[in-house]
Amino acid sequence: MHRAARYAFLQSTSTKSCRFLILSSFRQGKIVPYKLTDIGEGIREVTVKEWFVKPGDKVSQFDNICEVQSDKASVTITSRYDGLVKVLHYKIDDVALVGNPLVDIELEEQLDNEISQEENAQERHPQEKPEMDRASIFPKDVVMSGENLLGKVLATPAVRRIALENNINLKDVTPTGRDGRVLKEDILAHLKGRFGNAEEEKDSGKVAPVKEYAKHMWKTMTKALSIPHFTYSDDCDVTKLMLFREEIKGALKREGISLTYMPFFVKAASNALEKFPHLNAWLDEESQSVKMVEQHNISIAMDTPEGLVVPNIKNVQNLSIVEIARELNRLQQLGKKCSLPLSDITGGTFCLSNIGTIGGTYMKPVILSPQVAIGAVGKIQKLPRFGERDSVIAVNLLSVSWSADHRVVDGVTVAKFSNKWKHYVENPLLLALGI
Repeated sequence: MHRAARYAFLQSTSTKSCRFLILSSFRQGKIVPYKLTDIGEGIREVTVKEWFVKPGDKVSQFDNICEVQSDKASVTITSRYDGLVKVLHYKIDDVALVGNPLVDIELEEQLDNEISQEENAQERHPQEKPEMDRASIFPKDVVMSGENLLGKVLATPAVRRIALENNINLKDVTPTGRDGRVLKEDILAHLKGRFGNAEEEKDSGKVAPVKEYAKHMWKTMTKALSIPHFTYSDDCDVTKLMLFREEIKGALKREGISLTYMPFFVKAASNALEKFPHLNAWLDEESQSVKMVEQHNISIAMDTPEGLVVPNIKNVQNLSIVEIARELNRLQQLGKKCSLPLSDITGGTFCLSNIGTIGGTYMKPVILSPQVAIGAVGKIQKLPRFGERDSVIAVNLLSVSWSADHRVVDGVTVAKFSNKWKHYVENPLLLALGI
């Protein structure tokens, strides 16, 4: 309840007229810091990409507060409270750490007591927050953490970011700030001591920290070094596929769908995986077991302004080529804006990469753990080949390379899988009919 308004009677000394001045005193609600909570997948820091509110805005529960970008995906943060935005703690492109306040919100008065009671209850009955169950996504946590670098040292989020990007343990840095706080100048002095004065070195280069999607690639490729890869390559005659796509792409374009060759490759992989389910699987190194997954969630290696990212198309086994193309278009648009949500990044079971859009033919693709196989297609080349009666004909050839985890997959299985995939790619009508 608001306090009753107070009325003050003011009388002028020069006149006999009187006036009333109404002064209202309202009780302000409690101001709470709305902290960045754990958003799963071992994520400890994010970059603020967009604010949907500003100081003075009124927000309700589930209203969008901001969009943040981790090294894996884009996440929209929503409000837990009804109230008034007082302070934004970060600017665009600032790095925020999990557990630190994003905004200060002045609660509506009726929520004040409820929040206080909730906080008191938590103090009386503290409970640890359960971690996200990742067993349905990854059989083993493959994400590194920077906690061991940070320790319990006083430092701002910006300083902690510099420490993480340069692999510095904050405990090794001599602090000069108040109460032992590590300042930015302390980090720079530590770096100068480690690498020498770069300004005095004529051949010194610019230091570019790894960030956003590239940081996740760093982690996954480091993990991939422990996988014993073997690679199998082949060529496919895609002349029929080129003609088939040319006949239908115009009609789809009028429907707002861009049809590349990738939807055919994805569907061919799914059809082949029906015959070789051991390749649509996750490896659990700790238990030395392989979990075959019923859903064909085909991961697509995608180039974005922030680096390589690998979203996946869910349940390809149930989708048509047109439906795959529509979903691929959606992922590509999100990738261009670096705003892929975590749900599109996680859960992949098999991976394809199309390096042919850039150039090149054969390559050795790197497995995306905990998956056990990956394919990469090169560019289409028109090359001469011998036909009937030794006649020379022009053939449109596509090169494909497969890598598999040799601990659980043998070469014969991959060769048979490749032949089945090749059969569908070379016969697109059969692929479209599901025969």
